[in-house]
Amino acid sequence: MSAETQLPSCGRFSDKALMNKKTPLVFRDMILPFILLTTCFAAWGVAANMTDPLVKVFSKIFTMSSLQSALVQFAYYGAYFCLALPAAFINRRFSYKTGVLTGLGFAALGAFMFYPASQSMAYGYFLAALFILAAGLSILETSANPFVIAMGPVENATRRLNLAQAFNPVGCNIGVFLGAALILTQLNPATAQERALMSAAELQAVQTTELNAVMLPYVGMACVLVLIWIAVAMLRIRPAREKVVAHSREVHFRATLGRLLANRHYRFGVIAQFFNVGAQTCVWTFTIQYVMDALSVDEVRGGDFLQYSLILFLLARFAMTWLMGYVRASALLAGLSVLAAALCLFMIMSPNIYGVWALVAISGCLSLMFPTIYGVALEGLGEDTKFGAAGLVMAILGGAILPLAQGAIIDSYGSALSFIVPALCFLVVGRYGLFDIKNAERSIGLLAPATR
Repeated sequence: MSAETQLPSCGRFSDKALMNKKTPLVFRDMILPFILLTTCFAAWGVAANMTDPLVKVFSKIFTMSSLQSALVQFAYYGAYFCLALPAAFINRRFSYKTGVLTGLGFAALGAFMFYPASQSMAYGYFLAALFILAAGLSILETSANPFVIAMGPVENATRRLNLAQAFNPVGCNIGVFLGAALILTQLNPATAQERALMSAAELQAVQTTELNAVMLPYVGMACVLVLIWIAVAMLRIRPAREKVVAHSREVHFRATLGRLLANRHYRFGVIAQFFNVGAQTCVWTFTIQYVMDALSVDEVRGGDFLQYSLILFLLARFAMTWLMGYVRASALLAGLSVLAAALCLFMIMSPNIYGVWALVAISGCLSLMFPTIYGVALEGLGEDTKFGAAGLVMAILGGAILPLAQGAIIDSYGSALSFIVPALCFLVVGRYGLFDIKNAERSIGLLAPATR
């Protein structure tokens, strides 16, 4: 039997969960570890959404184009791509807990490196610090997502992951608040032309103040990550479902890779995740730019609308987790993806206050996409789950590549038209939702004769 035909569908898991309301969401002995692990989801939300405003911040501090400043996201999400596979080897050779601790350690190191970067006043050093920070978060995310899946019954794994991921936007909102309150408000209002007329000493003084403002919240976050590392290290954690593969120390990577590549359902899931993360990163990275152009306001006001977006994202994540108890996850994924694409097209045609609120509304559509794609794509992978999880995290590379394309369009045609990039991405995600629904119906049809 092929790897593809062995794959249970999301639809069947969701239907089982609907029929059996007594199925526990989390194993009883995993409740405390689950709660602790949700703090990790919040932590990388803080990091990711403090990073989004940096595109605009560095563009102003170092007087760069949108394409050049988008290298912030390239460094951040590029690290996710590079470290996801090593994280899978760590998880496979040791345990998810070891992967979580390794990720937290690297992330704390990268965040601490913002201090020497601010002293050097060089854009390249900030990119290096971001790369190490994101490398740690890549390992953390590659470990934490399947860790949560293993903490309860397989029937409601996608819903459980959505619940854990619901705390990610809590961190996202904190990250946006910190970025707006501690970074954006400290930017000097001088324009690029005015900075060009400053003396070297005056310009250095302005940049020093601005870069110190960038450094402070990252060093504070590093201290929090160290505290989470200590708490995780003190707990004895290993879900029963992880023991099945933890005892085997031999890694047959080529065979595992072959099975994953042959699995059409998983393969399409990786593609969908690539475009989903690309769309999410594009939307949040250039929210401030769009608001500034549409309403003729400054960076601080643009940051306010980014905050509104993340608040909606948070509320919608909890609402969607509840709704999944009644509606198939893949159906929600398909419907919200089409809605998000339509909102992008509306923004392009209406670059005004209505377009701005449409931009905010897209975050409500984004709320369920990442964990739903993740959970659906991993279902039925068995011992290949750890490497499958790495592939889905490597798909975050979309967040590194697609903002560069959108930044190039902004430089040439303006911010409004640039949102054609996330619009196309959402259509790919919606197609995956429809594919999973059809795959579920086909699988049920194949099983029907055996159940008569």
